[in-house]
Amino acid sequence: MNTRQPNNLIHESSPYLLQHAYNPVQWEAWNEQTLQAARESGKLMIISIGYAACHWCHVMEHECFEDPEVAEVMNTRFIPVKVDREERPDVDQIYMDALQIMTGSGGWPLNIVALPDGRPFWGATYVRKPDWIRVLSQLSKLYREDPDKIREYADDLTGALHRINEIVPGQPSGPDLDRQRLSGLIEDWKPRFDPQYGGNRGAPKFMMPVTMELFLHWGFRTGDEQIINHTRKTLDAMAAGGLYDQIGGGFSRYSVDERWHVPHFEKMLYDNAQLLSLYARAYAVFNENDYKNVVRQTLAFLDRELKSEAGGYQASLDADSLNSEGISEEGAFYVWTAAELKTILKKDYGWFSDYYNLNSKGLWEDEKYVLCRTLSKKEVATAHKMTLREFCERLQITRSKLLEIRNRRPRPGLDHKIITSWNGLLLSGLADSYRYCGLHESLEAATTLAGFIRSGLSTPDGGLYHTQPGATASINGFLEDYATVIQGYIDLYEAGQDLLWMEAARELMEFCLEHFSDGESPLLYFVSDLDEPLIRRSKEVNDNVIPASNSIMGKNLFRLGLFFGKESYIVQAEQMLSAMTPAIEKYPSQYSNWMQLALWLTEDFSEVVITGPEAGNYLEAMFRDYLPNTLFAASVQASDLPLFHNRYKADQTRIFICKKGHCLKPLNSPDAALTMLQKTFQP
Repeated sequence: MNTRQPNNLIHESSPYLLQHAYNPVQWEAWNEQTLQAARESGKLMIISIGYAACHWCHVMEHECFEDPEVAEVMNTRFIPVKVDREERPDVDQIYMDALQIMTGSGGWPLNIVALPDGRPFWGATYVRKPDWIRVLSQLSKLYREDPDKIREYADDLTGALHRINEIVPGQPSGPDLDRQRLSGLIEDWKPRFDPQYGGNRGAPKFMMPVTMELFLHWGFRTGDEQIINHTRKTLDAMAAGGLYDQIGGGFSRYSVDERWHVPHFEKMLYDNAQLLSLYARAYAVFNENDYKNVVRQTLAFLDRELKSEAGGYQASLDADSLNSEGISEEGAFYVWTAAELKTILKKDYGWFSDYYNLNSKGLWEDEKYVLCRTLSKKEVATAHKMTLREFCERLQITRSKLLEIRNRRPRPGLDHKIITSWNGLLLSGLADSYRYCGLHESLEAATTLAGFIRSGLSTPDGGLYHTQPGATASINGFLEDYATVIQGYIDLYEAGQDLLWMEAARELMEFCLEHFSDGESPLLYFVSDLDEPLIRRSKEVNDNVIPASNSIMGKNLFRLGLFFGKESYIVQAEQMLSAMTPAIEKYPSQYSNWMQLALWLTEDFSEVVITGPEAGNYLEAMFRDYLPNTLFAASVQASDLPLFHNRYKADQTRIFICKKGHCLKPLNSPDAALTMLQKTFQP
């Protein structure tokens, strides 16, 4: 039991903030009351940003924020403010940009020292205790003796923060982003490919689902063999490495080595949500059963570990947990020793050891192994004189046994926040798992999740919250929440053809255009006009581990515009891409999702409209194929919606392939329609 008096974070609901509630540092949460108190006090602020699953955040807490000597310096001379970056991505964006301007790099924990009005002038990530005390003492002394010098630097830095976020429309240096221009940009990317392990060369290795989605689309669309091979090598290597939980399913955040072997063990909802979509689509392209197994096992992980009783999905699992000696250790929940596996598996140890590399390839540290695969099931089965079927049955039994035993270990910490944008990503992942892999339980889960978002994450005025409302003040949704949920609703409509979700997507889009628009630019702000402004009203445009909210919105506008016959949506999507084209040409690797939008806008994109009594069956026969430049719409009854108007016959099921509402002669066979679409989309 903690005998310390709690600080004011004890009143918060964020697990990350509550982790710091008994620090001797007198932390305050980020809110208007704290900011007002800082302005009135004239004290500098220490703004420390992190998240619950962040390993180095825990290290700095232990070394610095739990230390009375450090607390004395921070409490006496500063107002310390703790921020959960997942709860307040708007705050994190600004101060991460500031850190990158100051140091050229970023990461978490993100520690900023700012003027009482929030303008930053110093920043760092993890800092050791002696250095932390020294720096804070120096900054405090400088502020007392020469405050004008600090204010001048803060003014310059704030100006730079505004300038780097300005998207100035410019003329592209070449033609529009058509296939020829995109081809040149992708060629420039290729020298960075790791020819042995996939992904980019070097370590650490981060999964980039949005980039792999682009490559999957590009390879399918153009027949680029190097891109196709690189995509498959990357997907195979990620799923075979320790990055992927070989026993329990699901992916960790990133790999610390170049071969995807040893992960940084935290598991995030947003990674796994996007990887569901990626592997489901890859299964549709390559017909590789291992990809479908990854989808199944990741779904099982999400359902087992992150699904809440309320119906949404929680944010993350920590990297750290208690080891057998009761000491917190990174990866303790997931790693094995050869001795314990021999005791557990007995006669099955031999083939298990070969399959999961209980050898120098799988060895991590301190005689512990991170399971990984380098041989196929067939190779190991043959070596151990088993049929492939027998091997697979024994493998499944063994995985289940080890999972049961592992679940008795002390569990990693759970961040139980339900973040709307991450649940929106999962909504797409679940819809894609059904669409491409035929997993009917995924469609049920997607429908349930969509219902939860509508009931549990929506505001009374028709908007969205960023997190599920709890004991503390509610946080209004950011553009990322609207972008991913709209995308998820559209994907769910395509999977299940319930018009409710397309209407819900349109309603949210109208809300966005009312509250996030710029007026002078087609790009949308990250924060709505319903919230008090920070020192900058940001626009998120760079595709990272999660695609930029603006790039997702561009794709949403395009699909909704086609479905509802709303030309203004399509025009805005085109204008958004045009505004981004100069930046895409300079740094293509930062704009993968934008480049997919370019493929939609410059290549043949079709609305596939199916009407008549067998529309549902025809849809099932067609949409499991990977057709990235299509929007499917099916109806078993007459409808006045633009795509269906005057295209329904009660006694006949017909398929119309349309371009912006203009349709070719109807077809009566799914096979004939697929042949036509595949001729259109393949090289």
